[in-house]
Amino acid sequence: MKKIIIVLSFILLLITPVALMAQEYTTFSPDKKVKLVVTISNDISYSVWVDNEPVMKDSKLALTINDDVILGNNPKVIKSKKRTVNQVLNPEIAVKSKTINDNFNELNLTFKGKYDVTFRIYENGVAYRFNTNFKKDIIVKDEKASFNFIGDNKVYFPREKEFQSHNERLYEFGNLDTLTTDDLSSLPTLVTAGKTKLLITETALLNYPGMWLTGSKGASLDATFPPYALEQKVDNRRWKDDRDIRVSKPANFIAKTKGKRNFPWRIICIAKSDGDLITNQLTYQLAESSKIEDYSWIKPGKVAWDWWNYNNIYDVDFKAGVNTKTYKYYIDFASKYGIEYVILDEGWYVLGDVLNIVPEVDVKEIINYGKTKNVDVILWVTWSSLDQKLIEALDAFKSWGAKGLKVDFMQRDDQWMVDYYERVAKECAKRELVVNFHGSYKPSGLRRTYPNVLTREGVKGAENNKWANYITPEHNLTLPFIRMVAGPMDYTPGAMINAHKKDFSFNWNRPMSMGTRAHQVAMYTIFESPLQMLCDSPSNYLKEDETTKYISKIPTVWDQTKVLHAKIGEYLALARKNKGQWYIGVMNNQEARELNIDFSFLDEGSYTIEIYKDGINADRYASDYKIITKTIKNTDTAKINLITGGGWSAILKKQK
Repeated sequence: MKKIIIVLSFILLLITPVALMAQEYTTFSPDKKVKLVVTISNDISYSVWVDNEPVMKDSKLALTINDDVILGNNPKVIKSKKRTVNQVLNPEIAVKSKTINDNFNELNLTFKGKYDVTFRIYENGVAYRFNTNFKKDIIVKDEKASFNFIGDNKVYFPREKEFQSHNERLYEFGNLDTLTTDDLSSLPTLVTAGKTKLLITETALLNYPGMWLTGSKGASLDATFPPYALEQKVDNRRWKDDRDIRVSKPANFIAKTKGKRNFPWRIICIAKSDGDLITNQLTYQLAESSKIEDYSWIKPGKVAWDWWNYNNIYDVDFKAGVNTKTYKYYIDFASKYGIEYVILDEGWYVLGDVLNIVPEVDVKEIINYGKTKNVDVILWVTWSSLDQKLIEALDAFKSWGAKGLKVDFMQRDDQWMVDYYERVAKECAKRELVVNFHGSYKPSGLRRTYPNVLTREGVKGAENNKWANYITPEHNLTLPFIRMVAGPMDYTPGAMINAHKKDFSFNWNRPMSMGTRAHQVAMYTIFESPLQMLCDSPSNYLKEDETTKYISKIPTVWDQTKVLHAKIGEYLALARKNKGQWYIGVMNNQEARELNIDFSFLDEGSYTIEIYKDGINADRYASDYKIITKTIKNTDTAKINLITGGGWSAILKKQK
């Protein structure tokens, strides 16, 4: 017995110093329903509770710099500070709402070694970031960010093969604990933790590589980062031009950066219901403030797009294609329906030189013709061709009268490429040019810092209908709950040829969409993009005049958003307000269902409601629709029957 006591005493002596050294810092969300506990022992970790239920535990963070100095290894707190902020933000471009209530509690821990970590706790999320205070520049070897969940968790996993990616993914739904370190995902990634959903993403991504995730042991995900690019070269295996440029020599570190700086925010969005994901705006709230003082020139709107429909216009007396007459036809169409922009996509310049215009296209004439019709022009470019002549090209585009750029095929987010995005945004802002990034990573705060960045791709959208059959109604109903939480997405809706799954076929030259016409129309209210494409042929839109007029009435920015019904992958009903007028969009997956729309969110009085719904034969012929106009009040409800892959929209105007 004496020997046992001696052994136990020895073990306690070993354990006690660690226990005594551990410090805990507890902070709550303003409504006290989210609790964050930061533990400082031989490392830095945090745990999260939602409604008194633990959802994350012992999630660790660290930053390795220079000669393997680990910020977060045996940390010593020299100061802790808390503050509460309750302010109202007014987004320059109102994607979800005209105002945002930015209410959070903050914990800042300053450590010996010239660094600190800031935690912010919101009612709908937790975020943290490293901050360093070194006089000299530093090399970041690696960043540790582990996300350890509690319970039998599921995950919507945007699986990737490598860091070279457009980040256009399907979301694989499965058990979190089956993932290994070989499983790679881009962001955002959504985890279900019991009744709570936790979405991981980042913001304020500047001068630093993007964060990715891998599986880990148990119910965990670990951050990983693309290495710093020492050299890059063109890969001509797919395209015989500059559209695929890969990192040919990666470094053994991830970033070279200033020693005194704030690092990106790591965000865990918290949703108690599926609909909470739709209204979460933390990627904007935590982003760096705008660097543009006057943004009055930034004009959201719709865009008539040429590439998806392969310039297949008809009932004209000229040869359609990438030529001046075709683009004037696009402009005439856009002008008729009040569409703000026309895009000149691939083909207007000789690939490799953005200032070498093909003889069939007179860009200046097209732009000037557009001005007479109140339609502006956006120019598509590959990022590399633009970069080779960045200042010269942007000055030329500005002098021609172009109003924006669609920059394509970056397909990386290492530090160099992230810097490129900011460089383009900054130089375009100087020349009052809006930007749409394609072949891009997910939104990570740049849209707040440079509000002229109106939208970006980084989404598996409608273009895939040209070559694949996986853009299903179910997929369309994962996007608002995952990808759209990060920010606007250029999905490019508007297909006029519609088919049910059994009738769908992909075709490069004459593409169609899966789901009904009403499903496509509802995307204009549900999918957020201040630059929203009309992907189909102007000839088809002119032929389908009733549908086109309806789409043209739907705005691309919103003063207010209300979630009426929401279930990820199944259905979504949103009400959005713009300039005193309400719009409703409803989308459904492959399972027919009935939803009840309650109009109690309206003010008192009578409203004219214009409903766009599936036609009586839409279950047989997906393009069948019906438009109904009637009068309602805020005491009314509407029972809507949604067919397989169906949709429903409403435009409500208050009667005088």
